[in-house]
Amino acid sequence: MQPLYSVTEIRAIETAAAGALPPGALMARAGMAAADAALALLLPCVHNASVLVLAGPGNNGGDALEAANHLSQAGARVTVLHCPPDGAPSPERAAAWQRAAAGSSTIIDVGAHAVTVITGTRWRLVVDGLFGIGLARPVAGAMRALVQAVNELGEMRHGSGAGRSSLACAPLAGAAGKPGSAADQSGCPVLALDVPSGLDADTGAVVGADGIAIRATRTITFIGDKPGLHTNAGRDHAGAVAVAALAIDAALFPPTGVQLNDTGLFVTHLRARRHDSNKGSYGNVAVIGGARGMAGAPILAARTALNSGAGRVYVLYPEEALAADSGQPELMCRLAEGYDLENATLVIGPGLGSSDRARELLARAIASGSALLADADALNLIAADPALQQALARRAVPAVLTPHPLEATRLLGPDTTVAQVQADRIATARTLAARLNAIVVLKGSGTVIAMPDGDCAVNPTGNPALATAGTGDVLSGLCGSLLAQGWPQWEAALAAVWLHGTAADDLVAAGIGPIGLTAGELIPAIRAALNRAVRHIASAGA
Repeated sequence: MQPLYSVTEIRAIETAAAGALPPGALMARAGMAAADAALALLLPCVHNASVLVLAGPGNNGGDALEAANHLSQAGARVTVLHCPPDGAPSPERAAAWQRAAAGSSTIIDVGAHAVTVITGTRWRLVVDGLFGIGLARPVAGAMRALVQAVNELGEMRHGSGAGRSSLACAPLAGAAGKPGSAADQSGCPVLALDVPSGLDADTGAVVGADGIAIRATRTITFIGDKPGLHTNAGRDHAGAVAVAALAIDAALFPPTGVQLNDTGLFVTHLRARRHDSNKGSYGNVAVIGGARGMAGAPILAARTALNSGAGRVYVLYPEEALAADSGQPELMCRLAEGYDLENATLVIGPGLGSSDRARELLARAIASGSALLADADALNLIAADPALQQALARRAVPAVLTPHPLEATRLLGPDTTVAQVQADRIATARTLAARLNAIVVLKGSGTVIAMPDGDCAVNPTGNPALATAGTGDVLSGLCGSLLAQGWPQWEAALAAVWLHGTAADDLVAAGIGPIGLTAGELIPAIRAALNRAVRHIASAGA
């Protein structure tokens, strides 16, 4: 389990640790960890490799200067673009600058020709130490030009992936253009120190409405992991993330209410099935939705529920029921009218519509004693009706809500915008969970799962293949299936989001997507991922 620490928590840990260590020890350790991460990207050819280090005015710049000195000693040809602080530097940063200046690094103060320095050399690696976790203003002026130039070096690289783990010793083969031009730099890896410059470490938002941030191949983050590296724009800008704890005493790390989602959080519910069981052992799911013209949405949810282990799955239509699903004849399709909602775990909302009949069904579902997941149109109906909100908040067993950012905006009220939701996804999910007494799954890059008491998790799996119609219906059916099989709400939500993303990752790794992957293709991949996880747990316990 990986805790995620806010900037405030990191600062407190850092202060406590520094008080028990010699001056400058943490910066020295950070510089060494950064150099080790850089060398891993340069191997097997470190000698004479051209490395550009961006050293900003604060202590993040000091970390970069320490790294530059180590890289020079290892044989790399290091150039430092240095932005001097406006006032007196901290003593440890001043010492780091002295060491870098006394070594073999070439140090150039940032000026009018800084961008030319970036574009005029075939860099094997760029190390970003411009700004750390304390950035409060958008990157502007000369620094903005630097960030833009660095991002152009790797514009042909997938910023959200792990990047290249090693580089050939031969000169980079670039696009047509003069040697050393930006065209030759395509694919140059970028290592960010602590957090990509320009990114908010708490929220994953790029600082400023018109802000800019480094798009890194990898991020080596210090002391503890940060939520902003894993949600919102963070996944596009941070690349692969590694944590360097800097050998700080574990006792100095406080409990945190945010963690990275992982199988360890729900492993106790991944159980092999007993031979002595039957369909009644694995629960009933009733998917309620499918207004005229939207019959496919509940079918996607229902097929997922069946393929992820529910014993029986019903599709309940508010108006006109399909006779059967020819692609999955095991599903039982019927009108919702007359069905006893106490007899199943309820997944309501996919294609439900906004009719009076839809609202009536939703009110009945909320009033029932059954486990409940509300998605899509059900969320919009709840957002428009204070009485439904109050009934939801009074439920003895909290519901699971799965809004995307626009649905979350509606739930928060007319004065909220999508931009505000995205500006702090963790705060949004926590607010909704507390207000509606529900487990809230705020979908998006780095999905946030929040409990009413404020505990939350950020999910690391998934990719842009999920940005297509119907994948939310698949997620709701998966979570409903786990609930029907007896999983608690919190663990069911965590597992569903993790498996949903893992299935997409598996498909993309197999060459299916991300472009053009369809929601229905996720369903067998989810089944495979779930069975693989159960087998892994069973073999580990054998």
